[in-house]
Amino acid sequence: MPQPGEALPPPSAADDSFFDLLVETVEGLDESARGQFLRQFLRIIAQTDLTEAQSNDCWQRILQRRGELATSFGKPVSLRTAIVDVLASVSVLRVPVLIEYENLKKLQINAATDALTGLYNRRLFDEYCDKELNRTKRYGQQLAIVILDLHRLKEVNDRYGHLQGDKVLLLAASTLRKTLRASDVAFRIGGDEFALLLPQTDPEQASTLCRRLRALYEAEVRAIQLDVGVTLDFGVAVYPHDGDQKSDLLRIADERLYELKHAGRVPPHVIPIEPLAAREAPPAPAYPRPAAAPAAGAPATSRREQRKWERVSLTGTKAHAVLTDLAQKTARVLDLSYGGVALQLEMAEELPDQFHAVLHVPILPPVRVVLKRVWAQPAEGGRTRIGCSFVS
Repeated sequence: MPQPGEALPPPSAADDSFFDLLVETVEGLDESARGQFLRQFLRIIAQTDLTEAQSNDCWQRILQRRGELATSFGKPVSLRTAIVDVLASVSVLRVPVLIEYENLKKLQINAATDALTGLYNRRLFDEYCDKELNRTKRYGQQLAIVILDLHRLKEVNDRYGHLQGDKVLLLAASTLRKTLRASDVAFRIGGDEFALLLPQTDPEQASTLCRRLRALYEAEVRAIQLDVGVTLDFGVAVYPHDGDQKSDLLRIADERLYELKHAGRVPPHVIPIEPLAAREAPPAPAYPRPAAAPAAGAPATSRREQRKWERVSLTGTKAHAVLTDLAQKTARVLDLSYGGVALQLEMAEELPDQFHAVLHVPILPPVRVVLKRVWAQPAEGGRTRIGCSFVS
């Protein structure tokens, strides 16, 4: 008999055949003989002491559990595994002489994860999505569903081989793991497709996160020096803004994904973020450099003509800026774009033409920036809206 903690040899095919034969044998016995046989059998293999009736009941649960596990895992499950699972669940498995219990846990993990990336698979995505959507509805929260696609992965496979293609996939999985919050969940749902479930996330936050993921991933891929420009395309759908049914949300996320893929540009509701030059550089400060100021005497242009990047409204969020040059004064962040930010202040006249600030924006970590005041206009309640550009 093995000692506690001692590794057991893996079960052989002959062992599995024995247990399969056991099922046929037990089925041929009448109820009384079956109870006596099963009581002795369970006593020998697990050192349990059940009555004949309990042994019969336990046997039926084992057969039922075997079918459930096979359906759940999508492949046949040995009787050995079902026996361990049932006996362990009712705390009567005193000595694991059949298999190590860890083997069962590994089987469960393998059935729920993608073999290459280690992310959860499509089957678990469907289960998690249903559960998370129900929980979100119950508590009146928001849920973002993101579908991601590895653009031009097929070209990598064709030109460099599937080993290099696998490396590209692994980089995508590691980027997701490093970037997501603890409450977010990532899945590989197809050959080049991934999915994210982002609880308590609004459309702007989800889009910002996706752009950050894309920038981080592009930096990782550049390190392996491929001639193919691999990137992450994405589509976002958010409950309840885009619908309240799983099928509708997935359809909308897919439509937005392919809209982005075929358009070849960032849709207007997404914040563009400049790709990182190096992996060590933090993603959040990677704002673009502002355009050069017009030369002296150049004709003035309107604010809309000057704006080269779409804005994302942050109204209603807790986004704010700490103005470090003004005794830590705080201003609301109204919107954010590739080139600058709009702030709301009580006393705009106190603001110098150029100043330092720390931006606190949902999803991103705090970012230290230098801002240049570009324009100002009155806002409600005697406040002032200030448009600022990022200064290199």
